[in-house]
Amino acid sequence: MAPRRAVRLSPREPAHAVCVVGVETPVDVRSDVPKGAKTFGVSGSSEVKIYMVYDPARVPEPAGRAHWPLDANVDVVVVVDTVSKDLNDLRVKVSYFESQEAGALGHSVLYLTGVDVSLDADTGRTGKAKKGSVDKKTWRWGSGGSGAILLVNCDRDAVRGSREDLHASHLRSLEDLQDMSPMVLSCRGPDELFESHKLFLKTSLPDSRRLRVFCARGGTSLSNYKQVLGPHHQSYEVERRPGERDIKFYVEGLTFPDTNFSGLVSLSASLVDTEALSEASLFTDSVTFRVAPWIMTPNTQPPLELYVCSVTDAHGHNDKFLEDMAHLALKANCKLVVVPRIENRNDRWIQDEMEFGYIDAPHKSFPVVFDSPRNRGLRDFALKKILGPDFGYVTREIEYAGASGLDSFGNLDVSPPVTVGNREYPLGRILIGGSFPKSSGRRMARVVRDFLQAQQVQAPVELYSDWLSVGHVDEFMTFVPTSDQKGFRLLLASPSACLQLFQEKKEEGYGEALQFEGLKHKMKRSINDILADKHLKRDSIHVQECIDWNRVVLKRELGLSESDIVDIPQLFFLKGAYAEAFFPDMVNMVVLGKYLGIPKPFGPLINGRCCLEEKVRSLLEPLGLRCVFIDDFLFYHQLLGEIHCGTNVRRKPFTFRWWNSAP
Repeated sequence: MAPRRAVRLSPREPAHAVCVVGVETPVDVRSDVPKGAKTFGVSGSSEVKIYMVYDPARVPEPAGRAHWPLDANVDVVVVVDTVSKDLNDLRVKVSYFESQEAGALGHSVLYLTGVDVSLDADTGRTGKAKKGSVDKKTWRWGSGGSGAILLVNCDRDAVRGSREDLHASHLRSLEDLQDMSPMVLSCRGPDELFESHKLFLKTSLPDSRRLRVFCARGGTSLSNYKQVLGPHHQSYEVERRPGERDIKFYVEGLTFPDTNFSGLVSLSASLVDTEALSEASLFTDSVTFRVAPWIMTPNTQPPLELYVCSVTDAHGHNDKFLEDMAHLALKANCKLVVVPRIENRNDRWIQDEMEFGYIDAPHKSFPVVFDSPRNRGLRDFALKKILGPDFGYVTREIEYAGASGLDSFGNLDVSPPVTVGNREYPLGRILIGGSFPKSSGRRMARVVRDFLQAQQVQAPVELYSDWLSVGHVDEFMTFVPTSDQKGFRLLLASPSACLQLFQEKKEEGYGEALQFEGLKHKMKRSINDILADKHLKRDSIHVQECIDWNRVVLKRELGLSESDIVDIPQLFFLKGAYAEAFFPDMVNMVVLGKYLGIPKPFGPLINGRCCLEEKVRSLLEPLGLRCVFIDDFLFYHQLLGEIHCGTNVRRKPFTFRWWNSAP
């Protein structure tokens, strides 16, 4: 706030002022003085600290009982260090002199009333609102930083209601208070003072649309908690009751950071003198909150729940696939959630529909599902079946246009924590697919890209995925946890590795071994035939170039070396200008800890064993992983998807707290 105007003193009548404890109050001792006065001295109550402000190079400090010169540039500042019990119970006296030896020509008296007005939140990030923070208006990142944190109240604690709690202008359940950030307004002083002085809580017009404040008066009734700030409410005259020393508030966030919102919101409390000619603000205290970002979890985080859809089509029910998923989840000690057809409306692509993440504050954390703008059969599932107590929901819709294939969340991934040069990304980096730079191809919708970028803590990297028919990053890459010091590997689909493997098997005398052995409705092709196929070889060279371009970007943006990357044999073919997997795409796997649910490739059998499966096992199992190959051919692969596309995993949040990072 602007510096307070000095309190003007006069020998003819006493002056009165209200002082906030610990806040400097300037005193004007020169404007009205007795005739002939040349020096002055100041004394006061023991509870009042008096400071003389001057330049020692120009004004010498008086020695002994000498007085301060009136014609020098010497200012007086007083600070009250205790709350008054009664009005005007503290005093400052200024005495004026003509000479050192003569008695005082006159005196000016200032009566003070000390009050404690302070607006406090959890700026120390301990989970509780505490007093003592010096700079509550500045929000600082890092382990030594400070600043309060706000959660978007995007879960639904109330039994009744179909939307997130943030849509309600009134408190719908007492449990909802746990999602909100505590804030305390201290208002300590004589009750009589607050008859002529008022307290106001305020926020700006933009911030009033981004937060809501409830005043708490205790009790177990919802009526004890009244909304006082929020949409259409920028200012609130605080109702201080006699003897009340602290007033509690609860603050909720209404929107996540986005392209026009940095995530910072501010609230202020002002003490206003209502008896002045025009109401005058004597003191304002402010606190700044940052809205917690939505955070994704990478494959390296332990799995908590595995989601998969029960569907039916011309091939019947996918019951065998569901059984395989149940077996895999059991191995990984992970809960299986089967979404019935009545809820998925026969839409099997649950990874494309949503992405699990979470929000985190010192006082509370909970998972939040990000619903994609894809809006097909599963469009209502996240809102109607996942949103609930301590499970939040967020979405971004595309205005004036429909979603493209690249807006599905098979095209959204996140790396494990990485270090790039001197820059640390302790929560990893988000990865999305798009068109080749400076081309006019398909990209993820701007509204989704802007949202992801605005979260700040997982700086997104855009890869090139438009070369694929479906166009998703999960078709050519994934991350797996490892038991070594690195902690993870990047898996990349590799036509070159596949052709090299087939060439080796040909030279070993297995050229007539058949790809797609064991599949009834797929034409078999020998290794010799595949290696001799000029079109497939041409397509493989093109696809390898596309993947290699991404390889360079991933190494640069994630700080990876070649030893951090594993090439998984995989062939693609071009259908028009876009590529599709020639056999089930093995990198499109579901990762449940060390257990990998990998699409069964139906590769050539060598001594009764699939050579593709054996190659993948030899690459991954020495890293502490367990490969489980699962048949997804009819229900997923033939529809241009695989296991990762048809499943979704909620994972354990990071133990690292996002506010300790330095974006």
